[in-house]
Amino acid sequence: MLSYAARRILLMVPTLFAIILVNFVIVQAAPGGPVDQLIAQLKGRGNTLSRVTNAGGEFAAGANATSQSRGARGIDPELLARLNKLYGFDKPPVERFWVMIKNYLSFDFGTSFYSDRSVIRLIADKLPVSISLGLWTTILTYLISIPLGIRKAVRDGSRFDVWTSAVVIVGYSIPGFLFAILLIVLFAGGSYFQWFPLRGLHSDNASSLDWLHWILDYFWHIALPVAALLISSFASLTMLTKNSFLEEINKQYVVTARAKGLSERRVLYGHVFRNAMLLVIAGFPAAFIGILFTGALLVEVIFSLDGLGLLGFQAAVGRDYPIMFATLYIYTLLGLVLKLVSDLTYMLVDPRIDFATRQA
Repeated sequence: MLSYAARRILLMVPTLFAIILVNFVIVQAAPGGPVDQLIAQLKGRGNTLSRVTNAGGEFAAGANATSQSRGARGIDPELLARLNKLYGFDKPPVERFWVMIKNYLSFDFGTSFYSDRSVIRLIADKLPVSISLGLWTTILTYLISIPLGIRKAVRDGSRFDVWTSAVVIVGYSIPGFLFAILLIVLFAGGSYFQWFPLRGLHSDNASSLDWLHWILDYFWHIALPVAALLISSFASLTMLTKNSFLEEINKQYVVTARAKGLSERRVLYGHVFRNAMLLVIAGFPAAFIGILFTGALLVEVIFSLDGLGLLGFQAAVGRDYPIMFATLYIYTLLGLVLKLVSDLTYMLVDPRIDFATRQA
């Protein structure tokens, strides 16, 4: 197991490098970089230079040379050169990329182009919101899916199994962000009721609340975002649980246990449960990755949750390249680490699973 984990950790380095490289190359071809946006602002204000933040020129990773862009036409070449130097675009792309990679090794993401704050500090402030949203959704998904999947397996083919399967399929077919919009319209003051708040994880007066009311206020704010993610995430886990139980129920050792006179409850929870839940429980890290990466980004934007999703969205709109590449790096690294944890959990839960031998 240790040798397998070591190899996986070593493979993370080229994987991270390749992902950052591909996105860096794509950004090179994307128009409308930060210099172009600043030039547009200058033209709109009569070429009055507003205060801009030096985001660490050697760190910048971004667009093509703006001297060739349409937005740069009619701009004094000396001013244009100063703007390129301000954002670090006066250096060749290859040099900028290698400097960026070198800084990333020490988690030095530079400074945001527009907020005048350290990128690592911004991410540290936003990351708990995203992790909290993904973690609660994953926990509730398991609490709902496992009992539901077991009951569906026990009553396979019954009316309960049929109508719950229909509900599961409908829930799976609805994207989380569409369900989020529906929840806002129904329960967050959209058109009908205003039972839940629309923005943030806490009320404005949360700092003055005692710990009990602070916790209640937190769950009051997070209820709708978690519900939006939950509706489309529990379907696959429910069906996985059902199929795992059905597979185990039909095995010979279950028939033998019943022949010995064991009660159905003892057979189900004393023998079948332990074997059927191996893959379900070991897949917890992978489920967290899926929820965090697929739906949480749009849900954060819709509910104005100040997490990594909203931060990355605002950075993409504003062409804040340090934040864009830093959030990409953090998400990729977190995903790779949790994927490794997921594989190691499989091996710990069931020693018969050996990824190292399979690769060999």
